[in-house]
Amino acid sequence: MQDRQPLPPRLALLLEAPPGRVLWRLATPNVLTAALMVLVPVADAWFVGQLGTTALASLALVFPLQSLMLMMAGGAIGGGTASAVARALGAGDQAAADAAAWHAIVIGLALAAVYMVVLGFFARPMFALFGAQDDVLDGAVAYAQIAFGGAVSVWALQLCFAILRGSGDTATPARAVLGASIVQIGLSGALTLGWGPFPQLGIVGPAVAIVIAMAGGAAYMAWQLVRAGGSSNRVVRLRVHKLAWAPLKSILQVGAIGLINSLTIAFTVVVITRLVAEYGTAALAGYGLGSRLELLLTPLVFGIGGALTGAVGANVGAKQHARARRLAWTGAAVAGAATGAMGIAVAIWPSLWLNLFTADADAFVMGGLYLLIAGPFFGLFGAGQTLYFASQGTGRMVVPVLVGLVRFAFAAGGGLLVVVLGGSVGMLFACVAAGLAVTGIGLGLCVRYAPGWRES
Repeated sequence: MQDRQPLPPRLALLLEAPPGRVLWRLATPNVLTAALMVLVPVADAWFVGQLGTTALASLALVFPLQSLMLMMAGGAIGGGTASAVARALGAGDQAAADAAAWHAIVIGLALAAVYMVVLGFFARPMFALFGAQDDVLDGAVAYAQIAFGGAVSVWALQLCFAILRGSGDTATPARAVLGASIVQIGLSGALTLGWGPFPQLGIVGPAVAIVIAMAGGAAYMAWQLVRAGGSSNRVVRLRVHKLAWAPLKSILQVGAIGLINSLTIAFTVVVITRLVAEYGTAALAGYGLGSRLELLLTPLVFGIGGALTGAVGANVGAKQHARARRLAWTGAAVAGAATGAMGIAVAIWPSLWLNLFTADADAFVMGGLYLLIAGPFFGLFGAGQTLYFASQGTGRMVVPVLVGLVRFAFAAGGGLLVVVLGGSVGMLFACVAAGLAVTGIGLGLCVRYAPGWRES
């Protein structure tokens, strides 16, 4: 460290500042950003709900695939991008960091094209496979043709966000997402319901709003990266590079395997929801209300964990592995304490959450049962997910993704066994809780023992 030139302020924060200060500076705007990303689809659903049940059903049909695209862009490839940029900067290799930024955009454009073709041009046969018919199918197709047809805007925003996050800048993405979210919510309502001079586009209104708002946010961040060379506080510059394998590998060794984790998370939700449905409508409604609380943990977990990807990556690149571990444990402790307190609170007093959504006694009982069983494990899950994002910074993701597969085996595999053997819904919820615990314990063991967390 003594032989280096003075570090840019953002890189000095990652490599030298106390862990608490690093988390405060990076995680605070990141939490705000993630919270806004959760708020926007809630607003979209409210606007579409004014159109009736059929429109809501169309939106519900598209939402899982839209969420999967966001997980792939922001969590998988985005995590790989932040990791590659941070590791290169930590190692003092500016050229590699700049090359990783450009190659991330190339990967994003390629994957956006896949979504555009599969879910944009071939939306009707794809959604027909899910059993959608008549007006529900027509609405889903109309929405998907625009939302996925403009997928490049979403991928560009998420990857510019990841590049900046990897360089220690979470404030610029927060400004971009704040502006984009305000535009998207306003446009979504205006175009869906026909406010003022705007046309009433119905179900496609939110899709048009997404493409416009995300494109604007991406353009703002891309401009900041293109002009980075003129600022001493900017440590990555976005410019065209000749395609090469080394920067692609640096991103994909984290991002490609991260795609498996995204699919595992999606399949876990799908399978558990299907299994709970075997116990009736009240069980399904109660589980839906209880598990929805986990979505509110996402902004905090990603806010802290996403900040740790860059911080850990920079320190691993600089061979400061002990500091990388301290950062990871500090973030996990904060996330675990916050999510754990929330989980224990709703386990003891489920009415704090459930009364906000239902007055149905049977649904309340089932939701309360789920929170009683799973709530105490929210802290382990929050800490584990935070450590997953921190692990992306090491560039070694095989073991963390295996933990996700073990969670799937406990939750979905164990749940299936419960249903086949005629067990109670409480036993099924216990399998879900076991999966939450596996996430925390497994990722903790990764930080303690897995490759990447110690200098080899």
